[in-house]
Amino acid sequence: MVNKPSIVLGTWSWGTGMAGGDQVFGNYLGEKELRPVFEEAMKNGLNLWDSAVVYGMGSSETLLSTFTREYPRDEVFISTKFTPQIADNQSGDPVAKMLEGSLERFGTDYVDIYWIHNPADVERWTPFLALLVKEGKIRRVGVSNHNLSQLKRAEEILSAEGIHVSAVQNHYSLLYRSSEKAGILDYCRERGIDFWAYMVLEQGALSGKYDTTHPLPQGSQRGETYNPMLPQIEELVHAMRSVGDKYGVSPAQVAIAWAIAKGTTPIIGVTKVEQVRDIVQALQVTLSPENMKTIEYAAENTGVDTRGSWEMPMI
Repeated sequence: MVNKPSIVLGTWSWGTGMAGGDQVFGNYLGEKELRPVFEEAMKNGLNLWDSAVVYGMGSSETLLSTFTREYPRDEVFISTKFTPQIADNQSGDPVAKMLEGSLERFGTDYVDIYWIHNPADVERWTPFLALLVKEGKIRRVGVSNHNLSQLKRAEEILSAEGIHVSAVQNHYSLLYRSSEKAGILDYCRERGIDFWAYMVLEQGALSGKYDTTHPLPQGSQRGETYNPMLPQIEELVHAMRSVGDKYGVSPAQVAIAWAIAKGTTPIIGVTKVEQVRDIVQALQVTLSPENMKTIEYAAENTGVDTRGSWEMPMI
């Protein structure tokens, strides 16, 4: 497989339906709109694609697979997830059953990394992953939205089978550094575990595109969540814009460069070709320690809490 870059492209906003792009993001995107996005990413060596069954109940995976099927399998890195909350508990192995659905949608016999999406019951769900690794249906194991004790317990269960947690995927941004404060970033760094940071742009609230006079889409879940916070967030975005001006980049690119500088692999949702190009440019930016402190200070002063309704506290 080609070397994986230090950015993952997220597809939560691809597809429609329950917990899909239309409900959460106010997007109605199909193959016509997204094909140029996928092709631009692949052209620039951005080949890590993250999805989940629960994103539109399979519609995100289905849409993404339309494009991944057109490339040699070893040139595309596919990441998807088992979500306990939608598991078929009548099945003897609900994890394998959900994975089979993903494999069928992607038209492949393995995924590169498979995640336990939410902990729910670490003791119950984690052991199922070991067999799937041994069968070759998943190459790497990840855990998402786990706190430090849950992460350690998952590693204990898997290591007994000679398998290890390869990556952690948690909400992490300038506005939400709970995983850092809880010691999860340090734990991952010490053990060579990748930390994939999702919501680095807080669903667009840190992109610089939105403010109190230009709110997020009305009627979307992200609009309901972030629009009331925009008065506090504006000062942070102003600081990010000032820092970005020194490098010739946007607030969104500053947020991405910050997450990389913190030692994480950002997951950035992409719906436009321009966003892919912004990511490529952001990868060239190295923020100074002074600039890092400036935006972190501004972030702390917002006083907002962007923890999602599905997330448990990390601390």
